[in-house]
Amino acid sequence: MTLPASSPAQPDSVPDGGLVLAVDIGGTHLRAATIDCHGRFVSQLKQRTPQTKSPQDITNAITAALTQFQNEGGARNGIRALSVVVPGTLDVKTGTIITAPNLSSLAGFNLSRALTETLRLPVMLENDANGAAIGEMWRGAARGCRHIVCVTLGTGVGGGIVLNGKVWHGANNSAGEIGHMCVEPFGGVACACGSRGCLEVYASATAIVRMSREARPRYPNSLSSVTEDFTAEDVYRAGKQGDQLAIEVFRRMGSYLGVGLANLINILNPEAIVIGGGVASAWDLFAKEMQSQVNKHAFPLPAQVKIVPAECGDDAGLLGAARLGFGDEIAD
Repeated sequence: MTLPASSPAQPDSVPDGGLVLAVDIGGTHLRAATIDCHGRFVSQLKQRTPQTKSPQDITNAITAALTQFQNEGGARNGIRALSVVVPGTLDVKTGTIITAPNLSSLAGFNLSRALTETLRLPVMLENDANGAAIGEMWRGAARGCRHIVCVTLGTGVGGGIVLNGKVWHGANNSAGEIGHMCVEPFGGVACACGSRGCLEVYASATAIVRMSREARPRYPNSLSSVTEDFTAEDVYRAGKQGDQLAIEVFRRMGSYLGVGLANLINILNPEAIVIGGGVASAWDLFAKEMQSQVNKHAFPLPAQVKIVPAECGDDAGLLGAARLGFGDEIAD
């Protein structure tokens, strides 16, 4: 769900504070938008991310987006900064992308410097999960909070940690790997990261498909056919129809997620934990078991944290990028 604050603004209503050009570079799609200091979208576009060996092709795509927005007239009050979120490990101080598994051309590339030299604008660079956390804090489910954790349940499990209103990057910019928190250390399922029992292998869309295949022999009358192209969405639809295999899979998924969230609560004492990503659509199938495990394993006082589904949807990263671009000069 997208909040009303994310609805398009009319050019005449754009405040004197100007606009930020926010860009979310994904492995499949590149999304860009001009956003005002109230979190309103003035112009936006979505296109395929250039699949290339040259990082210059991605900087060219961002430059073209800026030109398009300026030609449309929606940016007539002026773009004051460019803010980009990218999936991967970044050196946010230098603006260099260290690793980007789905965007290999950007690995080792100083994207901030390249864009600054081309566009003559201040450039901010942030990890996409951290951007989503900032977006939810600014205009989403954690609005009004200063200490939050955002957990994204998609193909994998991502995370962003915001403490006292600032992204927590850690000692070497690798904080927030929530998906690789160990929730089943002994005999747990192997994870692609090289460890075992990571939250990602129990709470992601990929995990839901795997657990459904594993459980299928115990549920011969299941509505889930478990074909080659079987997806987590198929499991969700079956669960909504009362299918016992699907209900069991989401119960198990919620159990492991709850253990992971309890650990986060005990360590960080956040005001809110926001759950986003495609798997969060199945909230009604896993939330009860998730909350039960939180209640069992979190200390009573920090367990008062609110755990809520994300509200900004695909706009979270763009909103977070814009918020970072405005710095302290934003409107409530």
